Amino acid sequence: MKANYITPWLTAFRLRTLPLALAGIGMGSFLAASFGAFRWQVLVLCALTAIFLQILSNLANDYGDFVHGADSATRQGPSRMVQSGQISPAAMRRAITWLVVLSLASGLGLLFWAIDSWQSFWFFLGLGVLSIVAAITYTAGSRPYGYMGLGDISVFIFFGLVAVLGTFYLHSRQFQVWLLLPAASCGLFATAVLNINNIRDIDSDREAGKLSIPVRWGRKRAVWYHIGLLVLGVVCALVYVWGNYSHWLQFLFLITVPLFWRNAQAIATHTEAQAIDPYLKQMALSTLLFVISFGLGNLW
Repeated sequence: MKANYITPWLTAFRLRTLPLALAGIGMGSFLAASFGAFRWQVLVLCALTAIFLQILSNLANDYGDFVHGADSATRQGPSRMVQSGQISPAAMRRAITWLVVLSLASGLGLLFWAIDSWQSFWFFLGLGVLSIVAAITYTAGSRPYGYMGLGDISVFIFFGLVAVLGTFYLHSRQFQVWLLLPAASCGLFATAVLNINNIRDIDSDREAGKLSIPVRWGRKRAVWYHIGLLVLGVVCALVYVWGNYSHWLQFLFLITVPLFWRNAQAIATHTEAQAIDPYLKQMALSTLLFVISFGLGNLW
């Protein structure tokens, strides 16, 4: 297969977003290990399903923004594959269909391995279908919820609460109320990544009628919102450690605070899309490092 055919698809997959997709899975798995309930098979299948869902979301976003005009010639962010003509709309629709199939297959394999009751099976199957629908309808379809400014809520729920608590349950087959706090941290940091994306694209989104938080509130308030997401994410982690303290290494995650501070400074300072764009990756990797350090610290 020719490289000039593969490259547009790898670009459309947006591989730099995968660390964020895996962060919630990692957090849920670390927490399960701290409760003595970790299972490798669950981790692998959860991670595979999350990767398929993330790529599905990225492809649907590329297609949906093209259809609705958000990827116009005035957009300053990275080039989108359908808008640039490197992938045809028909080819993108076929790829989206294949990712739906792969997500369902991986998710069903996970449930057959991890679930021990039909009630739980149907609950998680419904949750999986809802995740697929949410991934597609963020910017695609006749009434994409991302254009109504609801993307932040969706990201918080699916990248935070669903990813962390769902993964923990699939490992342990139990639920712990305290875990809402680290789940909220993951959700808040994932929402911060989306907010960076929306601040970067504020002008083209406004022209396309995409009412993201930055478009609704303006750039200055969106920056303060961003800072609030980062601060609250760290606070949730601190409260969890305070309520479940056993060893000083549980504060290991604080090594990521300077990274979040640097991110907040950059978003507050830079106004050009090209200068803001690298901090999407920086925030995603910082979130993954937060999960690893938080998880390792709580294994003691």
